[in-house]
Amino acid sequence: MNNQAVYYSVGPLLYCPADKKSIASSIRSQRFGTGYSLALCLEDTINDNFVEEAENQLISSINEIYDALQNTDFYLPKIFIRVRRPEQIRRLSTLFGGSNEIITGYIIPKFTTDNADRYLEQIAFLNGGAGTVKYVMPIYESSAIVDLRVRYDVLYSLKEKLTSLESYVLNIRVGGNDLSHLFGFRREPDESIHQITPIANIFADIVTVYGTDFVISGPVWEYYAGERWESGLRKEIKDDKLCGFIGKTVIHPNQIKIVNDEYKVSKKNYEDALNILSWNTNENSYVSGSNSGERMNEYKTHLNWARRTHFMAEHFGII
Repeated sequence: MNNQAVYYSVGPLLYCPADKKSIASSIRSQRFGTGYSLALCLEDTINDNFVEEAENQLISSINEIYDALQNTDFYLPKIFIRVRRPEQIRRLSTLFGGSNEIITGYIIPKFTTDNADRYLEQIAFLNGGAGTVKYVMPIYESSAIVDLRVRYDVLYSLKEKLTSLESYVLNIRVGGNDLSHLFGFRREPDESIHQITPIANIFADIVTVYGTDFVISGPVWEYYAGERWESGLRKEIKDDKLCGFIGKTVIHPNQIKIVNDEYKVSKKNYEDALNILSWNTNENSYVSGSNSGERMNEYKTHLNWARRTHFMAEHFGII
């Protein structure tokens, strides 16, 4: 589902361990600024022996944020919970109580054919009533999609499973670091993950299978200080955009503004998009020069690009 603005609105997704005690105060004080979404993680960032404690802290944080909203005006990001087991979804949704209203959705780690049905049953259950919509964002990061002998079967099988809940799939996400880990890869701050051919090939297959129907978000960038980290992030985002990704997973507030800046739409692209979207389809010609006189605009060829560009401008703005 990629034909509504909401699917382009996740932007920079800031990851944070769910057991972080300061998260509620950071949100209330707008310590991270604005223009981002938040992922509270119960999976890889939490020691297996302390999951219950992390859940309790998560519930406390969500309740604190919700209560503060009743009396104070501050930026509330889209909030997603990255779970580690399917049954956590329904249970946490119940434990949040009235605070569940501020949960945007759930992130499914290591989404595979082995766990997809159980996770999607939970999402279907949450959306079976009259409450607020709860979205899902599956992450493609498991070894199953590395094996070339089964990759296409796995990707298409998972897409078929998502079809029944397509309107609730906010983004498809890719686990760049998890996939790199399988090979022992790690990029330097002046290198783009799209230069790593095995990983880039996996990304290309994901975009090929899902890109016509879903918005796919770019992989995490792990550098946030030191030399070349900012220019490296900007370079990788340019590669992300060219390869079909929108938005990015981030792990530090320093990265948020850069992601938002790089996804702003140029005035030239925005004007061309508007011209294409407002094309008089009764005209004889479906091709015309752009406003700048630099390139050709063709209604039938560039319509999907124009829609995508318009949604991105709506969320990220115009430069």
